[in-house]
Amino acid sequence: MNRLLLSALFILTPAAGLIAADECSTCTASTMAEVADITAADLKTAISAKTVVLLDANGSESFAKGHLPGAIDFTANEKDLAKVLPADKGALIVAYCGSPKCGAWKSAASAAAKLGYTNVKHFSGGLKGWQEAGEKLVASVQ
Repeated sequence: MNRLLLSALFILTPAAGLIAADECSTCTASTMAEVADITAADLKTAISAKTVVLLDANGSESFAKGHLPGAIDFTANEKDLAKVLPADKGALIVAYCGSPKCGAWKSAASAAAKLGYTNVKHFSGGLKGWQEAGEKLVASVQ
């Protein structure tokens, strides 16, 4: 039985990797290679200074339960993203999702890059990393 399970895992693991690698069909290798990570400390400073636009890529239900202060719900605004982003194409845009294992941020980062934004970054810690840094999430008022 254990050998059968191990064999199945051995066969399926590469396929799972291919699925995860193709998680963001709109991302290009060059676009994603250019997305630098931002630390929790630097992000906190940017939020305090109001010099960042945050794109939460966790989905609207998750966004309502808790997101980083001042974040935009990417899922709810994806089609009209240009309307909610600043006119300054050099503005700092930071995309994030739930944790370092989540890849949903790639869609938000790619969408901003396709609109011409040149200072797009990724907060790899996501919601989990923000809380681990001692910061609080903000829930949407219903």
